[in-house]
Amino acid sequence: MALLAAPALAAPLNVPATKAAIKAQLDRDYPQLDALYKDLHAHPELGFQEVETARKLAEQMRSLGFTVTEGVGKTGVVAVLKNGEGPSMLVRTELDALPMEEKTGLPYASRAKTTWNGAEVFVAHSCGHDLHMAAWIGAARQLVAQKSRWKGTLVFVAQPSEETVSGAKAMIDDGFFQKFGKPDYGFALHVGPGAAGQVYYKPGVLTSTSDALELTFNGRGAHGSMPAASIDPVMMAARFTVDVQSVISREKDPAAFGVVTVGSIQAGSAGNIIPDKAKVRGTIRTQDDGVRDKILAGVTRTAKAVAEMSGAPAPDLEIVPGGKAVVNDAALTEKTAAVFKAAFGKDAIAVTSPGSASEDYSEFIIAGVPSVYFSIGGLDPKAMADAKASGKPMPVNHSPFFAPVPEPSIRTGVEAMTLAVMNVMAK
Repeated sequence: MALLAAPALAAPLNVPATKAAIKAQLDRDYPQLDALYKDLHAHPELGFQEVETARKLAEQMRSLGFTVTEGVGKTGVVAVLKNGEGPSMLVRTELDALPMEEKTGLPYASRAKTTWNGAEVFVAHSCGHDLHMAAWIGAARQLVAQKSRWKGTLVFVAQPSEETVSGAKAMIDDGFFQKFGKPDYGFALHVGPGAAGQVYYKPGVLTSTSDALELTFNGRGAHGSMPAASIDPVMMAARFTVDVQSVISREKDPAAFGVVTVGSIQAGSAGNIIPDKAKVRGTIRTQDDGVRDKILAGVTRTAKAVAEMSGAPAPDLEIVPGGKAVVNDAALTEKTAAVFKAAFGKDAIAVTSPGSASEDYSEFIIAGVPSVYFSIGGLDPKAMADAKASGKPMPVNHSPFFAPVPEPSIRTGVEAMTLAVMNVMAK
């Protein structure tokens, strides 16, 4: 959506004075934000199960004077604060964690478990959403403390189930725009495996489109010692996992981005039993609709061919559309980049190419909210330098060892988000 349809952007922000005011407030607020972050980290919840997480954030926002609505899109929270006539600003964080075991060894590491897909699983904030929530609360505290410096309406959104790229749509389908209006602008952030203290931005296409692969090969079970009596679905799953990569290496333009990853194969119960079914789950990522169509066609053709080659019935294949690519508004990104450069200097870094991850904040953009989705680094620069010298890679998001350093990462997130918002809403 063109930014021209939105209200005029505010005059240039006095960055040094605003940053000094943010720092003074942050020095007072940081101990509480650090405690909140570690509490959220130790008590993660999966998508659409974030009952306690949502309650904690709603309680914090009410204490700041926001009008809070809970249960939007099942477990989402929307907090609104009006401060005179001016633009309305959506500021989003995510609530959910991942179904995986944390292995960081941190004193506040998660040992939480829950039921997911019928099985007991560990739960961990290995993507960084807990840090986003702490920065989100921190930005809200800053904006309340500096109400005399800006005007308009804040719409702080705590979105459920980002990891399943379905929570934003759930909130919209639950009447988000009808209940709260359509914000004039929006911001969201994500922590990543860059150096803590750095801020990254990019106009235009930022993330990839995601599709979930749900595939079941139907075979014929038999004794493990009698494979000729079977149609082995494990063999089919293994063959598909290898063969589908030829779609990427031989059918897609080498210069175009596209990924097919099989992340789960589930079959059988014992080593001496050939099962009758094998379930394959994966993810497909693209940044171009033409490439997406080619890959989806190749995945479908490969699945059918593997089953036919084995003399098996046709497989059950479902491609579940996920998040569309996040496209940052060019004019809003340019204005935001200017304040980031003034505030962070060389640590404000322009990203030159889109990332491979996906993110359903795009649903708000597609619905007509011009936005900037930016990133902050979360790793200790010294640890990064040591790892580079030793040739050892640093953990990235979704690794069981991914562990952003709370300080200065939370501070950077609060500063960047507050400056970005006030840059649009300043008096």
